[in-house]
Amino acid sequence: MDGERTMHDNNGQGWVCVDCGGKIDKLPFEPRDDSNLKCFDCHKKSAPAHRRDDRQMYDNDGQGWPCAECGGNIDKLPFEPRDTSNLKCRDCFRK
Repeated sequence: MDGERTMHDNNGQGWVCVDCGGKIDKLPFEPRDDSNLKCFDCHKKSAPAHRRDDRQMYDNDGQGWPCAECGGNIDKLPFEPRDTSNLKCRDCFRK
């Protein structure tokens, strides 16, 4: 899989956004009907705030934690760790 989404168009006719009335040329899905379609901007505005915005962060009283892989300092975590022996920084975790 190459990571790119298949984009669908309405045979060049486009669809109309129900919020702003703007033309929608392509969608990342094939709609069953076009009565409730939103353009990217209107969809983004109406979507609930991402969960990470409200997530409590833990900081180990300003001490941070060492990354088990590179030894770098981890300043904050979105959870309170029970065991700190195998914590990884964001870069090492993504590897």
